[in-house]
Amino acid sequence: MELTSAERDILDGRRGDALADVLREQISVGEFFGAIRFVEITNAHFMGDREVFGQAGADYLARLADAGLTACVPTTRNAQSVDFEQAHLFAQAPHLVEGERETRAVLRRLGVSTVNTCIGYQSVYQPRLGEHVAWGDTGTVAYANSVLGARTNYESGAAGLAAALTGRTPEYGFHLDANRRANVRVRVTASLPDLADWGALGGLIGERSRGYWNVPALELQCRRGPESDALKHFGASLASFGSMAMYHIVGTTPEARTFEEANGGRELIDEYEITEDDIKEFFARDLPQGGPVDLVVFTAPQLSFFELKRIADRLEGRKVADSVRLIITTNSLTCEALREQGHLAAITEAGGLVLRGTCWYVMDPAAQREHFGWGSLATNSAKLVNIIRAHGYTPALRRTDDCIEAALTGKVAGR
Repeated sequence: MELTSAERDILDGRRGDALADVLREQISVGEFFGAIRFVEITNAHFMGDREVFGQAGADYLARLADAGLTACVPTTRNAQSVDFEQAHLFAQAPHLVEGERETRAVLRRLGVSTVNTCIGYQSVYQPRLGEHVAWGDTGTVAYANSVLGARTNYESGAAGLAAALTGRTPEYGFHLDANRRANVRVRVTASLPDLADWGALGGLIGERSRGYWNVPALELQCRRGPESDALKHFGASLASFGSMAMYHIVGTTPEARTFEEANGGRELIDEYEITEDDIKEFFARDLPQGGPVDLVVFTAPQLSFFELKRIADRLEGRKVADSVRLIITTNSLTCEALREQGHLAAITEAGGLVLRGTCWYVMDPAAQREHFGWGSLATNSAKLVNIIRAHGYTPALRRTDDCIEAALTGKVAGR
């Protein structure tokens, strides 16, 4: 890679051996992906929860902090594995809870803001069109690249933190114009009335066009353009089912005023249509006849203020069935706003649990299944449906109001 004089100073150890080692790791990544140079970034987002990176990851973070390294650009943290105040309700292991406390303290020493959210783009910071950042988390990266027009790859926890410490990241992938152009054309005739429909759409496109370097461009026929939460669910599902980091919606996202602009002359590898029937079939994959559920879960991604308000309005004066646990996740910033407006009480008085700073699927759900005997669940998150099967659950993707009804009755409707 071609290095600037400042980068050579780092590599030569003039800013300490620890930072030189970090840059050396970044050079290895850059050379693997064929990057010619680094690009300076303005913001980083660290993805790493104790359930996943374990003691080895904790030791790595501690070594960096002990060496005196600290982030040189504003840096936030993704969701953690616990809500400290409610961990006991989920029988979470004491070592996991204590490990998250230690991780939070070390990250703060490294200059990372432990806001613990995967929806920072809705509640903390929105990069501008063309701004280079280094973000982790699937839905977060898809939103940044697609909706905001910022530039980032999927950064692992270590890579995102390295970028925060050096202020740069290798210039490859979605930092480059050529890789941001659409090579898949999708005509969508489905009406997409709910967030779950957008998640189903992401699942269908992700399955058919799977591949990190593939970029779909959607042409919608629905009258109303998608709102932020719909785009959030779509991108998270597209990333989960298809490992994709970017999409275009013609007439909606900033680099797709027309299909021709989104495509930029790139050769198409596929072109197809998604209909109402395709969406219906996606919904009918799991529990098509309906039946009882143990859980109703709103998570993956964390919920925005307006998603939570909608649930609160529908739960006002009602009660969750005794046989069901209603779980909702968001960040502490949104939760506090919800409390101030009186909406949190409507959810909790109905019997729902609102968890802060976490997403349920990183809270060791397999251990909860064994402990509580949980097995089936309803959710409006296609991303969660895709993930949670690996933990032994039978999920059912349903629209938001259908999920609320399942929480109230203990049964999910058939499709």
